[in-house]
Amino acid sequence: MSDETLRFEADERPPLHLSIGIAAQFATLAITSVLLPPVVLVTLGGGSEAYLGWAVFAAVVVSGIATIVQSVRVGRIGAGYILVMGSTPAYLPVCISTLEASGPALLATLIIISSLVQFVLGWKMAALRRVFTPTVAGTVLMLIPVSLAPLILRKMTDVPEFADPAAGPVTAGAALLTIVFLALRFDGTLRLWSLGIGLMVGSLVGHYFGIYDVERIVAASWVGYPDPGGWPGLDFGLGSTFWALLPGFVMVTLVGAMDTLGDSIAIQRASWRKPRAIDFRAVQGAINADGLGNLLSGLTGTVPNTTYGSSIAIAELTGVAARRVGVWVGVIFVSLAFLPKLLAVVVAIPGPVAAAYLAMVVALLGMFGVKVLVAEGLDYRKNLIVGISFWLGLACQFDMLFPEYMTGFVGEVLGNGMTAGGLTVMLLSTMLDLTSPRPRRLHVPLSDESLAAVDAFLVRFAADTKIGEEMTHRLRAVGEETVHSLMHIGAERRLLVVARADGKAVELEFVASAGESNLEDLLAVIDVADLPHESAASLRLLKHYASSVGHRQYHDTDVVTVRVE
Repeated sequence: MSDETLRFEADERPPLHLSIGIAAQFATLAITSVLLPPVVLVTLGGGSEAYLGWAVFAAVVVSGIATIVQSVRVGRIGAGYILVMGSTPAYLPVCISTLEASGPALLATLIIISSLVQFVLGWKMAALRRVFTPTVAGTVLMLIPVSLAPLILRKMTDVPEFADPAAGPVTAGAALLTIVFLALRFDGTLRLWSLGIGLMVGSLVGHYFGIYDVERIVAASWVGYPDPGGWPGLDFGLGSTFWALLPGFVMVTLVGAMDTLGDSIAIQRASWRKPRAIDFRAVQGAINADGLGNLLSGLTGTVPNTTYGSSIAIAELTGVAARRVGVWVGVIFVSLAFLPKLLAVVVAIPGPVAAAYLAMVVALLGMFGVKVLVAEGLDYRKNLIVGISFWLGLACQFDMLFPEYMTGFVGEVLGNGMTAGGLTVMLLSTMLDLTSPRPRRLHVPLSDESLAAVDAFLVRFAADTKIGEEMTHRLRAVGEETVHSLMHIGAERRLLVVARADGKAVELEFVASAGESNLEDLLAVIDVADLPHESAASLRLLKHYASSVGHRQYHDTDVVTVRVE
């Protein structure tokens, strides 16, 4: 974003009236997405009316609290940027299966347990960066539309018995065509509002057919809260059903973390006038806040939440990225939770219209998975892993793979396409990693005395991989200058050096406990930075010898990746 388009950076304070006005735009655009997943969950899963009212109320409150925490950053929880949090349809396949099989109490327990995975990811993100990869996330994202397809088709026929037979397809078609037309033909504001306008058009058509639940709106009070008896409680029986369903929840939680990772990187790029290196401490905070939102969702018995990518689009469109706006979005969400009549306007939306909305959202989720895979790079091996995993997920979802053997505990675990495909891609990726040539590693203190050990390590690596004299010289120079640079941005620490051969290139990783400065930022301004002479010299040499330098700063670790070609 250029200096001219960004009016307020993340740490600036726009006027109060502007903050509230922009926050109202964020909230208005997101509120339907917050409400519809719990509505679909309860209506398709066979939940009670009391549970529906409670789940909707809890979803809005939890989304508000999580959005505030994302914006202000409480300790290591929160990104410190505008990241609107809300219910996610990605969990619907496993949530509906749980609700149908065992009820809302077990559902709440599974959400609580799976939320702990995100805290582990946030805590050990540096160590797990090669375990949970974009290949895994992209494959599971592609399988979300597959897993949700039967549920969406059921929802498209969810009309009262008295309704005209054409009510379902006509209302769903009106909503879907409106959304697709606006999204394809327009940019800016109209495209942002395409989902909301499509829901309005579908609801009007539904009202014509008499399937828009006006009585629910009339009966709802203006101010109030649901009966606390709608809270489902918790079920810690941990029987076979719990263990069969848990892998699916963990899989979707991992994917949600990857989604949050992408959004937290994108919002950083949109929140500053001058480009900065990505602060992975903020990414860790975003994932922790996502975990907090899911923990609260489980404790209150509603659909888990995630960050909304629309946050980035609205920040770019309005030119306001101040975190103060995110706080007001959360306040508006919590306030709306106590206005039942306004929430009822969304809850009353006909089932076929909600299905059309979900079809668009999950289609985009699937294509986001494709983008993740393409951005990561697909060689022959990854193509094979993704192709096999997707096919197995599809086959298991629709009981096409030896259904006579898919019974009992195994059938419950592999009956969901996301779980089956996700487990397959993780197992195949792990097998490939374990059977590949192992990278060379060196553990030393990060100090001047260790330079000789690092140099000798790189010389041995170059000799073993037969990369030639010129490449050996470049590797040794990169090693020396990277170690020098790391020593200048932090106190004495331990250092892990990892060397990998990659075709005609070599990738080096330098892993140390966290420092304060970022090498990418320093390299970007090396010609004008007011740096000590020795530090500036090291950075200039590093910039000369390396093909690329990436520096990920985590709360407890620095990871500098240098590619030499």
